[in-house]
Amino acid sequence: MNVKNHPEMDTVLEAIKRANEKYKLDTTQLVQKIAELEESSRYEQSLLYSLNQISMEDPNWTFLAANLFLNDLYHKAAKHRGYNQTEKYGDFYRLLTNLSKIGIYSQDLLNDYTKEEIETLGLEIDPNKDDLFNYIGLFLLADRYLAKDYEGKTYELPQERFMIIAMTLMKNEPRDKRISYVKEAYWALSNLYMTVATPTLSNAGKSFGQLSSCFIDTVDDSLDGIYLNNWDIARLSKDGGGIGIYLGKVRALGSDIKKFKGNSSGVVPWIRLINDTAVSVDQLGQRQGAIAVYLDVFHKDMMSGFLDLKTNNGDERRKAHDIFTGVSIPDLFMKKLEEVDENGRSNGEWHTFCPHQVKQIMGWKDEDGTSLGLEDFYDEVDDKFFTEKYEEAVRHPLLPRKTYRAMDIMARIMISQLETGTPYMFYRDEVNRQNPNKHIVGIGRTSIFCSNLCTEIAQNMSATTIVKEYKDEDGNIVIVRKPGDFVVCNLSSINLPKSVDVLERLIPIQVRMLDNVIDLNTISVGQAEATNKKYRAIGLGTFGWHHLLALEGIFWESDESVSFADRLYEEIAYYTIRASMLLAKEKGFYSKFAGSEWQTGRYFERKGYKSVRWNQLKEDVFKFGVRNGWMMAIAPNSSTAKIGGSTDGIDPLYAVEYAEEKKNFKFKVTAPDLDHNTYNYYRRSRHVLDQNWSIRQNAARQRHIDQSISFNLYVRHDIKAKELLNLHMEAWKQGLKTTYYVRSTSQSEIQECEACHS
Repeated sequence: MNVKNHPEMDTVLEAIKRANEKYKLDTTQLVQKIAELEESSRYEQSLLYSLNQISMEDPNWTFLAANLFLNDLYHKAAKHRGYNQTEKYGDFYRLLTNLSKIGIYSQDLLNDYTKEEIETLGLEIDPNKDDLFNYIGLFLLADRYLAKDYEGKTYELPQERFMIIAMTLMKNEPRDKRISYVKEAYWALSNLYMTVATPTLSNAGKSFGQLSSCFIDTVDDSLDGIYLNNWDIARLSKDGGGIGIYLGKVRALGSDIKKFKGNSSGVVPWIRLINDTAVSVDQLGQRQGAIAVYLDVFHKDMMSGFLDLKTNNGDERRKAHDIFTGVSIPDLFMKKLEEVDENGRSNGEWHTFCPHQVKQIMGWKDEDGTSLGLEDFYDEVDDKFFTEKYEEAVRHPLLPRKTYRAMDIMARIMISQLETGTPYMFYRDEVNRQNPNKHIVGIGRTSIFCSNLCTEIAQNMSATTIVKEYKDEDGNIVIVRKPGDFVVCNLSSINLPKSVDVLERLIPIQVRMLDNVIDLNTISVGQAEATNKKYRAIGLGTFGWHHLLALEGIFWESDESVSFADRLYEEIAYYTIRASMLLAKEKGFYSKFAGSEWQTGRYFERKGYKSVRWNQLKEDVFKFGVRNGWMMAIAPNSSTAKIGGSTDGIDPLYAVEYAEEKKNFKFKVTAPDLDHNTYNYYRRSRHVLDQNWSIRQNAARQRHIDQSISFNLYVRHDIKAKELLNLHMEAWKQGLKTTYYVRSTSQSEIQECEACHS
């Protein structure tokens, strides 16, 4: 650490004094220690001492460490920007002009706002809000998100980052209201009531990068479709987006190509190609690309390589260790797991097929004459569209298939999960049943084939196809592509412990910020940008659930935690849908609103929303529409939950005290707001808690979330197969749409997607 020309002794002592007064820390030994040191090493030694003191007995040392780190940030910013450090924050307008001049900031803010407006907003910046950060939160914000010059020198400070985000997201609002919206967005961000998605947090106001978290594509069963998908995901990955890919339409190993039998190499080689793209095209030089591939459990390649892609056994030439996997599972498969013989042994048969051969032989077509496969159907509550098609395929004597015990497939899934954490589970029937925009393709026809990299997104999907290729009058070769629905995730999250009492004020500005991301974003893949504006989907989520339970005095393993989840997330759903309705009244509804379950009211009926306020909202939605086709999704929120000083997503805490370690740091951290009152609600850590309670909480929560939830299962490495199976069965029966990682105590750290961690 470079500490030359560092803050003077009295600056360090002042930080210690402030923390001592606020948090009642015993700093006598620290003060004596630094009095004996050279001035240039006092800051570093004070910081190291403070970090080493963080423990269950003295958790508030993290705030002294944060205060010292803040002084360091102030010192560096003042030095590089040329102002007196005692001011903490320098001239805001000068910051914008200087960083715009060298190309770090986009010129847009200087073009869109007057100097007077920028100076007015600069006066709104409150340095005292920096005191809300704990050390790890402040470190992560400074390390990954604050704007620096090309040599890595500190220029931007935390409250300036929040103001830049607010100005960026509100710049196209009407001028008579814009400044008030910027102030409201800054209020939400600076108080840590909410966080924006990692790409927005990092890139808003800058001259590079995009604002959305991740993307989902459907691959057409053609060479053109496969390679064009690879080109598209490479461009998105370069800009920092996480990727989900559905490969269920691609023909299986041994299928025919142009009627030549046995020539198809199946999905595994194409997944290896995707794996190479993830490694080769990094995300802004910071990390390799993050890509998840999904396949249906009725696809013939499921047991012919897909489930072994990430495991350490088998042929390395058929491995893809750098991607993540997900399995799309119909209700019928889960029911087959429950079939037993007279000895109680599972004997349900499961048949897998090549999607290309199904289309060739079964002859199913839609009204336009397009061939359909098994993947194009799902089961409704009463009408079993998928089951009927599956059984029809099973009965066809000429349709090739591979047949297994359903339990053998599930065993392979669970073995892979315990070793690698994946595959994710995607319960396709429940997802499509609960889709408010199923009217696009009709009841019983699949419109959502998979989820994203973090399993919280569930939106309509379809493949992009090439319709023609020709030479124009200048001799250029032109490829015309018919765009499919290429899903875009626009995420933001509520910091529950801080915000539970301000939801009515917070959520409207948060939804407005998310909706504006859609219009401001510059996405390099055209069909993704078109889909983004077609449905205007957003994903408002939450983090800090375990933290909130501890503050409320509610044990994780309790009926009270389940009922609290039900009540709280109904509140969040109400204010979110209402905010989208008010935006639609102001700006217009999304283009596919007509015929949706929002418009018909079916969404509210299915959820059982019958109170006076819900009935009024249902009428308002019918009258004015909603701005966004999907509105809620709960992402993992690991990185930004730490910035917000709380616990990850809806996960239980790892431990009351533990070491948080990433590539460039290792810090001791404790549970947030840890004291003699909250300790008992934290002490049973995630691998000890009964996961059935987590499933019940999540089922209560899922009822109110129109998309899905990043939901991890935490198990011991020696869990019995029957116990893990029971957890999966319970998740399915409780109506969960997806499950994320199965995290066992024997796994090393799983590399996750940073883009969704907000």
